[in-house]
Amino acid sequence: MTDVDRSAVPAPAGAARRPSGGRTTLGCRTFVDDIRDRADRQPDAPAIVTPETVLDYAALVDRIDRLAGRLAAVGVGPERVCAVALPRGVDAVVAMAAVVRAGGAFLTLDVDQPPERSAAMVTGARTGLLITDSTLAGRLDLPVPGPTVLLDRPYPGPDRRPAPRPVDPSSLAYVSHTSGSTGTPNAVLVEHRGVHDYLRFLVDDYGLDRDTVVVQVAPLGYDASIRDIFAPLVAGGRLVLVPRADLLRPDGFAQVVARFGGNTVLSATPSLLTALVRHADAARRLAGFRLVVTSGESLRPFLVAGGRSTLTGGLVNQYGPTECTMTSTRYHVPQPAETTRDLVGEPVDGVTVQLLDADLRPVPDGTVGAVHIGGAGVARGYCGRPALTADRFVPDPLGPPGSRMYRTGDLARRGPDGCLEYLGRADRQVKVRGYRVDPAEIEGALLGHPAVTAAVIVPETDEQGRTWLIAHVTGDLDGTTDAALRTHLARTLPYHMMPRRFVRTDRVPTTASGKIDRAALGAGRPTAPGGPA
Repeated sequence: MTDVDRSAVPAPAGAARRPSGGRTTLGCRTFVDDIRDRADRQPDAPAIVTPETVLDYAALVDRIDRLAGRLAAVGVGPERVCAVALPRGVDAVVAMAAVVRAGGAFLTLDVDQPPERSAAMVTGARTGLLITDSTLAGRLDLPVPGPTVLLDRPYPGPDRRPAPRPVDPSSLAYVSHTSGSTGTPNAVLVEHRGVHDYLRFLVDDYGLDRDTVVVQVAPLGYDASIRDIFAPLVAGGRLVLVPRADLLRPDGFAQVVARFGGNTVLSATPSLLTALVRHADAARRLAGFRLVVTSGESLRPFLVAGGRSTLTGGLVNQYGPTECTMTSTRYHVPQPAETTRDLVGEPVDGVTVQLLDADLRPVPDGTVGAVHIGGAGVARGYCGRPALTADRFVPDPLGPPGSRMYRTGDLARRGPDGCLEYLGRADRQVKVRGYRVDPAEIEGALLGHPAVTAAVIVPETDEQGRTWLIAHVTGDLDGTTDAALRTHLARTLPYHMMPRRFVRTDRVPTTASGKIDRAALGAGRPTAPGGPA
């Protein structure tokens, strides 16, 4: 079994003294403990609903405990990373929770992404155990050095359930990934303190309760799915799991809502909201929603188009990087909405947001500053990337001794009311359909094609405010179609990182200093005819 190298990515000194915004961190508790408490109080209440089954809280906790005992028997414990490679459904939820119950940390994989990317993720996270089924185990062929637990095979050992034991708040809870400029995804190490405090805050601040019915939208493998899945269960509500393809069409989404009584969405991108509210019958179909939470892209185009008037319930705009446990600020969007600024609100409990200049000095209100996030949600760092960790996770001058803040690369300014206005990136990273993308990763993948000699990715924004990507490429590409380039990229990159267009060019323009002149390329202005699709 493989341990996470804590010497390469140390837990911060003074971690136990990080601020919690007045909320007491519940010491050794985890979010799975909260779910177990719900099972004690409401054992027969439905916890997870799918088209095939209904699982109540007692049955859910029983399945979690049984699998946790099986995992503990093969060595799962603190700092052990377990990959969960399962289809969207009850088994995946149980596996994630069982890893935490056994004291380990989970890495959830999207089994529909390229196997090579999944392999890079399990390697980068130093994964020591795989939870999957026999079909996926053969197809994915993941390089996990430890044991593989197949959920569709009977367990030969005794039914042992782990006894409750203290969990260090600074121990690892899960690993998530962000796009990396080196061509390899960066594994972000998130600790129990951050995720437990965040889920408890979300339940309290957003008013989630036993009547909450969450339609789970975010794909597995992305940290938003952790919020989607576990916040309603911590609240004692109901989680609805259906094939994600059913939710990406307005008609399919409406049918799911009507069938299962959905009244809450916790991870909708503005692009998805725009598609839903443009449907002719949108007002009636969305009338039953108590709460819609959105993140990942600018909400302003949706609001400018009048989308807020269609959502009669609560609408919350969230902001926060993966490196800070999913969400750092939230803005409860009023009715009617402010449409002149891209507002992301105020910090969640236990989080600090500082706007600093180049010398790490606070800027006055109304002045543009670089966003630095501190507090309980700040992750431990990047697994096996000490230099990158030191560059992005810097000492927090306003925090307790030894505390750190995350340098996001985003720009914002604070209004007189304390509300933050998001102003975009200071670097090249962009958001595409809610996913953070580093163009350098795509460029590196393109350079892996034998016919490509140079590649530059340029973002373009359409009239609805949606971002998409154009690839400018050089090389002997007369016999290489766009389809062939997409096939090459699809071996290592997920769908949201695929350029919409490929533009052939004789050379990549440069500035006087020799740097790529992205302005000269122009977003979407072809410098040479594109190849055949």
